[in-house]
Amino acid sequence: MRVNVLGAERRRRCSYDEKVRLVEETLQAGETVCGVARRHGVAHSLLFTWRRQARQGRLGGDSVPALVPVEITPVAAPISSDTPQPVSPPPAQRARAGIIEIELGGGCRVRVDRDVDGEALQRVLELLRRR
Repeated sequence: MRVNVLGAERRRRCSYDEKVRLVEETLQAGETVCGVARRHGVAHSLLFTWRRQARQGRLGGDSVPALVPVEITPVAAPISSDTPQPVSPPPAQRARAGIIEIELGGGCRVRVDRDVDGEALQRVLELLRRR
């Protein structure tokens, strides 16, 4: 029988960057929290806690982590009234395209596919509202 003495501190301390990296890894397509936890030797309940803290902006560190890539594009200049307005496609075609566009005001617009992860979109919108 072999006994390892770990000392007074038995818990591993994860840095903020390591927590963010592991949480981001759980958000990748095809990944599961349990799979990531098993690969890195972390309890899956801890990863669920870190994910919840990241959603709430309480994971730690100096700033709120951006877990989803965002591209902000400037809005085109307003079209003058004497030029013809483009005709938007009928609602049936827009639904098939699957693109959702969210206007946040101040010229900020977010476009996502209809298959976007709801939690990820909520985090992005919350971060943009704080700007």
